[in-house]
This record gives sequence, C-alpha cells and structure tokens, in this order.
Amino acid sequence: MRTFKQVALFFLAILIFAMPVMVVAAELPTDPERLVIETGAGPVDFSVELALSPADRASGLMNRNSMATDHGMLFKFDQSRQVLMWMKNTPLPLDMLFIDEAGVVIRIAKETTPFSETVIPSGGPVRYVLELNGGTADKRGISMGDKARHRVISK
Repeated sequence: MRTFKQVALFFLAILIFAMPVMVVAAELPTDPERLVIETGAGPVDFSVELALSPADRASGLMNRNSMATDHGMLFKFDQSRQVLMWMKNTPLPLDMLFIDEAGVVIRIAKETTPFSETVIPSGGPVRYVLELNGGTADKRGISMGDKARHRVISK
C-alpha cells in the first residue's frame, strides 16, 4: 500500500513532466466595441480580442484550434514600424491584415500556412495587424486601401 506522500509525489511528477505538453490556448477578453472595415461594398465588422502588451502579441492566436467566423485578434504596436509575423504553434490558417497608423490596410497575407516559421513581413511601416480566419478577406470583400475603424486605432 502506498503512502499519501508517495501518491502526492507521483502526481506532482506527472504535472511537472506533462506541463510542456499541456499547452492551453489563452484567450484574451473580447472587446465590447466591434472593429469595422469600410470596404468598397460597404462596412464589415468583427468582434476582436486586443493584443496590446508584448506578452499578448507574442502568443497571439497560438494553439487555437478554432475561432468564430466574425472574430479576430487586433495587435497594436507601440509605434509604426516594419512588423514581422509568423505562424509557429498556430493551427488555424489566417488572413493577416497589416494596417497603418491611419487605419488603412496596406497589405493582406492571405491563407497563411499553419505551424509555419516562415516570416510574414508587413511590407512597410504599420501600427496594427488584424488576424482573421483564413479566407475571410476574400469572403468579406476586404482589400488593400480599405479603412479599419476601432477605438484602439488612431484617428
């Protein structure tokens, strides 16, 4: 018969060794204000999680297996600059909208490859990146030059 201490140590060992495998996808709170993109065919809107801190931007949508069709994640950087993204540990194909200081979409990386470590550049200085489910930009008629509006995006 095992003692309580032996059983406790056994479960502690399982936790210590299993933790690296038990990666849980962290969800940020959904912002109450919807993000709106003014397209040539009219406005389209999304509920968004806000990745504002370096830690939130670093994890992004990693380890997420699903996301609602009208949902996305808006990354805000401290200043306008060239931004490099990747898909490491991200199982969802994404559309990445690179957005400048004024809210204008300057580049769209469509249907990015899940789990890829290939760098995806912004193609110029941006302040924001909006990640949506892969294929959303085409389905919703979002193009370069469209304007994004949200309280986090500078006016």
